[in-house]
Amino acid sequence: MTDESTTIGVEARQLLPTATARQTWAALRAEFARLPGLSVTAATLLVAAAATGLVAPWVLGRLVDDVINGSDTPQIVAWAGVIAGAALLAGLLTAAGAAVAARLGETVLARLRERVIDRALHLPSATLERAGTGDLVARAGDDVAVATNVISTSGPAFLGALLSIVLTAAGLFALDWRLGLAGLAAAPAYALALRWYLKRSVPYYARERVATGERAQAMAGALRGSATVRAYRMEDAHVARIADRSAVARDLSLEIFNFHTRLGLRMNRSEFVGLAAVLLAGFLLVRDDLVTVGAATTAALYFHRLFNPIGLLLLQSDSVLQAGASLARLVGVTSLPAPASPDVPGPARRGPSATAGPGRPEPAALEVVIARHCYDDGPVVLQDIALRLAAGERVALVGASGAGKSTLAGIAAGIIAPTRGSVCLRGVPLTQLGEHRVRREIALISQEVHVFAGTLGDDLRLADPDATDAEIAAALDLVGATALLRTLPDGLATSVGEGGRHLTAAQAQQLALARLVLAGPAVAVLDEATAEAGSAGARDLDRAATAATGGRTTLIVAHRLSQAATADRIVVLEHGRITEQGTHGQLLEAGGGYSRLWRSWSTPGPVVPQGRESEEYVQVSAPREN
Repeated sequence: MTDESTTIGVEARQLLPTATARQTWAALRAEFARLPGLSVTAATLLVAAAATGLVAPWVLGRLVDDVINGSDTPQIVAWAGVIAGAALLAGLLTAAGAAVAARLGETVLARLRERVIDRALHLPSATLERAGTGDLVARAGDDVAVATNVISTSGPAFLGALLSIVLTAAGLFALDWRLGLAGLAAAPAYALALRWYLKRSVPYYARERVATGERAQAMAGALRGSATVRAYRMEDAHVARIADRSAVARDLSLEIFNFHTRLGLRMNRSEFVGLAAVLLAGFLLVRDDLVTVGAATTAALYFHRLFNPIGLLLLQSDSVLQAGASLARLVGVTSLPAPASPDVPGPARRGPSATAGPGRPEPAALEVVIARHCYDDGPVVLQDIALRLAAGERVALVGASGAGKSTLAGIAAGIIAPTRGSVCLRGVPLTQLGEHRVRREIALISQEVHVFAGTLGDDLRLADPDATDAEIAAALDLVGATALLRTLPDGLATSVGEGGRHLTAAQAQQLALARLVLAGPAVAVLDEATAEAGSAGARDLDRAATAATGGRTTLIVAHRLSQAATADRIVVLEHGRITEQGTHGQLLEAGGGYSRLWRSWSTPGPVVPQGRESEEYVQVSAPREN
């Protein structure tokens, strides 16, 4: 974990945006418009299924009139056959409509999901840092799952029920406008019940999705920093934090369920009002010979037929509203503006085959000027920083935990935007280069590296899709991973990552360094990138890092002072300020904080430095190499 991430307090985070209802519907309409054939087919089948469902009640009404008029048996049997045929056709149309609608919905959601992932991968790193991984994981995971479940199961049924209600209401008016008005007597009761429910439940759904993201963030933070959590005995505090986030999500779900239960009572009351009004109107109209008994029967059956669709709408309202909240969060990501990428002159990326040595780029100077930097409304982390790295220079950052080293590294890499300050590459501000250009020119490697599932060759080609096997082998050889390659049964075709060959933390770091070589950036920022290696592998990984960054402007957050000692220049941070800088020999001769830190790190047994700086440096040194 980084210097500033060991605390567990609740930090203010700037979540990714959530789209409004209008924006969400506009995005969905645009997706449906891209599939006109499938959309029209689904709509036609669903409307036909709902219309066919009206046949049976209408035929039953005619049957009642025929029985009253003394029709013979063949006529009754014929009506029964029509009812059976209509029921069979309605079933077939319903099944076909649900299948086509599900296919349409899945296709739309798949495209939306691809846009979310694509947009997330191209978002400025600083934006993702501010939002936290939990928010994005919840959107790409939980929100997609919620929307998928509704689209594939509840969605077609919900649309079918809605169409049935509309067409049934039209059928009531077709029988007699007075019967239609009687049926509408239930509408105010339904509307009041639904208004009561939506007014109270919709905000809870939005809060529930945010609470889910907070829970994912708490879990991701604890798992990602599990080693630090155990080292500082913070397990109980992290578990309590996760439990607190889970309790918030649980309580919101229970509140929504309570609203849903109380809604059921209001809907039953509405059904009683509507059916009573239709029966009373039918009785009065039949008494005055204004409609037949069969028509009144059909009207009562039509209204009774509304019970199931309305009930289905209510039962699925939870899922649909949750899906709406999830879709709004997904559309919110897709609606983020693309980062500007102006055409700023500069050398193209040079891969392993471009020069005599693998991945040797042209030198690039990097300048970081920070007047002040803090996270949201928190304390000042960095201030009065003026750091310039000459082209090809290797600079090490040294300081106590919490001094601001990782923050400064993140700003230098373009991951974090300084509150007040700027970062320039070759004299051009990173904000003018654009996110894509910055990622191509500056590479950041932290101690938390990931081995992607797939073959070893595919994993390494993420840095350079056009890299040949020979170039990959050269990059692995440069970082000292040739021995690893020999041990793999299928060489570069060996599956690694999840479900494949397990790699140690040091081997994963070697792959990260090999990707750096293949990517060929002008500037490399190593944030404790070799910290995962134990004493036995520390020297090898340090040599690999030195080889991989050869010819590049390099900024290193030193985990071991042996890394700092070999740097061209050492920069010492204390409380967010640069207090010393110079070569290893110059700083030792100066006798300042770095000198005392070096003695405490390199001398066997405890060394008590002079002055108050002793407390500041007590956390920085790792176990000495043997």
